[in-house]
Amino acid sequence: MTVHPPVTGHCDELQDALTLFRASAHITERWGERLADVLTGGGRLLAAGNGGSAAQAQHLTAELVGRYRDDRPPFSALALHADTSSTTAIANDYGVDEVFARQVRAHGRPGDVLMLLSTSGASANLLSAAHAARAAGVRVWALTGCAPNPLMAGSDEYLCVEAPTAATVQELHLVAVHMVCAAFDAAVERGGRRDDEGGR
Repeated sequence: MTVHPPVTGHCDELQDALTLFRASAHITERWGERLADVLTGGGRLLAAGNGGSAAQAQHLTAELVGRYRDDRPPFSALALHADTSSTTAIANDYGVDEVFARQVRAHGRPGDVLMLLSTSGASANLLSAAHAARAAGVRVWALTGCAPNPLMAGSDEYLCVEAPTAATVQELHLVAVHMVCAAFDAAVERGGRRDDEGGR
């Protein structure tokens, strides 16, 4: 019989994992700044995940199209799993492994960014998407669980969360998403100020 820790044990697990995660803050800051360069230059963010990771990916795109904290212009960001007609048609006609890759080929342009979220780092449809993106000149960032994993190996850059359970990995992925958004907004604001000053 499996013995589960008390409910508060989850908080302890999260706190321990967050302490380790803080060392990766510079990656989220770099991603936010690079994403600002891409999106203010007319590029696009594509994002995908499965299950809870799909929800995290869609949260990220919502913050960019809408806003994170303060009001600012909207930016182009698409959650690839959110188009149910496309995903189900592609899965039916080409197989589940192609549901994201085919959309990457359709929407991705050189210089765009594809963010892939996965607790396991081993989902076949995300690995196919990463391969399609790199072939199309789209930069691939992976937000995964523990290293090593296949998705980190197939990406241009990665941030691996060291945590013992998928639930805690997902919680820290949400922290990472918010940190990327904060760095993105700060970079956009700095760029806007520079543009204003340059016109005076």
